[in-house]
Amino acid sequence: MSLWKGSIGRFPGLTAATGRAAKPVQPLPCAVSRRRTARTRRAVIALGSVLLLACGTSIFIWYDERTPLGVALVLLSVAAAIFAWRGVRVLERQQLAAAHLQHSGLRLRRQNSLLQSTLENIGEGLSVFDSQGRLIAWNYRFRELLDLPADLAVGATLNDILTHQAVRGDFGGDAPEAEVAKRLDLFYRDVPTTKERVMLPGRTLQIRRRAMPNGAVISIYSDVTEIKASERKLIEARSQAEAANRAKGDFLANMSHELRTPLNAIIGFSEVISNELFGPIANEKYLEYIKDIHTSSLHLLSIINDVLDMSKIEAGKVELSKEIVQIQNVISEVIRMVHERARSRDIELIAQLPDQDIEIWADERSMKQIFLNLLSNAIKFSREGGQIYVRNTADRPDVAVLEIEDHGIGMNEEELQRALQPFGQAKPVITRNYGGTGLGLPITKGLVEAHGGTLTIDSRAGRGTIVRIVLPRLQ
Repeated sequence: MSLWKGSIGRFPGLTAATGRAAKPVQPLPCAVSRRRTARTRRAVIALGSVLLLACGTSIFIWYDERTPLGVALVLLSVAAAIFAWRGVRVLERQQLAAAHLQHSGLRLRRQNSLLQSTLENIGEGLSVFDSQGRLIAWNYRFRELLDLPADLAVGATLNDILTHQAVRGDFGGDAPEAEVAKRLDLFYRDVPTTKERVMLPGRTLQIRRRAMPNGAVISIYSDVTEIKASERKLIEARSQAEAANRAKGDFLANMSHELRTPLNAIIGFSEVISNELFGPIANEKYLEYIKDIHTSSLHLLSIINDVLDMSKIEAGKVELSKEIVQIQNVISEVIRMVHERARSRDIELIAQLPDQDIEIWADERSMKQIFLNLLSNAIKFSREGGQIYVRNTADRPDVAVLEIEDHGIGMNEEELQRALQPFGQAKPVITRNYGGTGLGLPITKGLVEAHGGTLTIDSRAGRGTIVRIVLPRLQ
């Protein structure tokens, strides 16, 4: 049961130990007191009226004589009425004050009872030690979590409780006296504080301790065993996921190397055969097949390179050879690379760049790959006869802001989130109609972030896409 210097006991209402309803409190007799006061007031007024009437009658009888007895009777009657009225007023005020006092006492007892019941049902252990080290308040959960004796009483000292725990072995194998002295010294000085303690059954307690204005110290005890177990499981799961990711990256890197070696041979020999370096091929069908082999091999090599780049980005092992790079030169070269592809679909590429050089500190090869991926996607998903814009949208000394805009098929929010995931495609039908591995955007985003920049995409289904790249400029 909670005890607060005797101010909280078993009061009417909810009891702290059981939570059961006690006997209802009888209502205050305020109404009865008011009725009695009203009757007394009416009696005094009636008595005064009678006295005044008697006085008037006496004066009428002895009108001619006007004896001193009549005057004395009148004065006596008036004085009696005044004193009676004053007495009634004083009595009424006293009764009203007593009623207010009784009502305040009942409200205080109900509040104390509610506080006591609340402390017993908060689910956390609570203790308060005064400035002299005496236990002045606690609840049942405090005794339960610390496994203290059931006969714990008001006035038990902090030294007694710590000694009980030290002898039991809660603090390890050190000498109990030394351990108690050390903890007594820190108890009032080391506040506020939050600590964790592992109890003997393997239960973990979190102890939050705060100082109170009167020099006392309040402590809250929480059982965080299940929370700690969940945290350990999450850490183990994360470690396993990271290990699996590293293994996947290593596997992809090794497999990419093993695949590229024979693939380069296939590409080289297919080029030799398709160019008929050692003589003409009699059957034209063979020449057509070898060109298909060469084209497919180049496509497969591109996929392998993308997979390898993605594994490096995910592992944080992107190697950048940074130098001064002029964005206009990079974009012009990339436009020349994709010009034929755009012309085949009657798509116009429009570069809106300033005459002044935009210089950044970056890896030139990565910059070419970024803009090549974005322009290739814009061409792939644009409608025939459309236009693609490449523009610089901010004249700022600290960053370069570049946009690539198309008016193609676009994406909604869900498709955009899927497209930014490795091997993700905005729509399943896109893979069949347009091809691709779904690595272009993730690789581009990873390379931009590796340079300290950001990539954002604003897209509307059926209306087109704007890709915005922000890169730090050369300071």
